[in-house]
Amino acid sequence: MKITLEELRAWLAVVDCGSITAAAEQLNQTTSGISRAISRLENKLQTTLLQRTTRRLVLTDEGQLFLQHARQILDAVEVAEEAVTRRQETPSGHLRINAAMPFMLHVIVPLVDEFSRRYPQITLELNTDELNIDLLEQQTDIAIRIGELRDSTLHARFLGRSRLQLMASPAYLARHGAPQSVAELAQHRLLGFSYPEQLNRWPVDDENGEPLHITPTIATSSGETQRLLAVHGQGIVRISHYLSREDQAAGRLVPLLEAETKQLSHPIHAVYYRNSALSTRIRCFLDFLSEQLTEKQLL
Repeated sequence: MKITLEELRAWLAVVDCGSITAAAEQLNQTTSGISRAISRLENKLQTTLLQRTTRRLVLTDEGQLFLQHARQILDAVEVAEEAVTRRQETPSGHLRINAAMPFMLHVIVPLVDEFSRRYPQITLELNTDELNIDLLEQQTDIAIRIGELRDSTLHARFLGRSRLQLMASPAYLARHGAPQSVAELAQHRLLGFSYPEQLNRWPVDDENGEPLHITPTIATSSGETQRLLAVHGQGIVRISHYLSREDQAAGRLVPLLEAETKQLSHPIHAVYYRNSALSTRIRCFLDFLSEQLTEKQLL
């Protein structure tokens, strides 16, 4: 007996959601129906794909292997369906986007007017979190993630890289002077992160040739807070180009130690779970965002 697409969808939903109950809610089916679909699938394959415990579900080795192929199969079916229907569809519905506050304010918000003009039937919900969220738990369609990706269960669209600079305001430099070497940074007020700690490694080398690890004079959880502190003369900041470009153009922030600064940048991705009910408007936003970032050089 052949495996059906419904059985594949049920199994992938259980894997992604972490439980049969959550998968049933996502697919609008009963838990018993999902459970039977998983049992039929395992019987047809004559193997166990999931180990069920009282607390969680764990993929077996066979389940890990089958997972890759199952995703490819459903993705191929979705692409085929969309190729036939895309011309007749008008993108519409609710699109939930999550990003860290700085990226939301300085990149996405300025593009909302143009996106809404192009796709008036798509309504946007814009949410911000400084840490990575669980897309399913937060009911998010697209999340913007800055830095290296670690979650292999997500699909990702690479958007670009944002380079890092050291900057301060003219007012701060007038009071404290500009550092002439990396060693002199220790004599200055430094703006950094309260968490995660790895963000307090700056793109300049210490005396041992390693990335400089700073102890912030003022620590915050948000790059936007650091930007405002720097603009108001409170210290030197390590900051991404997308966050500082307008301040630099207006003269509110100026770069420091440019010769010593390494050519480091953070990769930026849009991540999402593929779902046939959402894929059209997700693709619209991803294509639009990629186009705008390239055209306007926002990163």
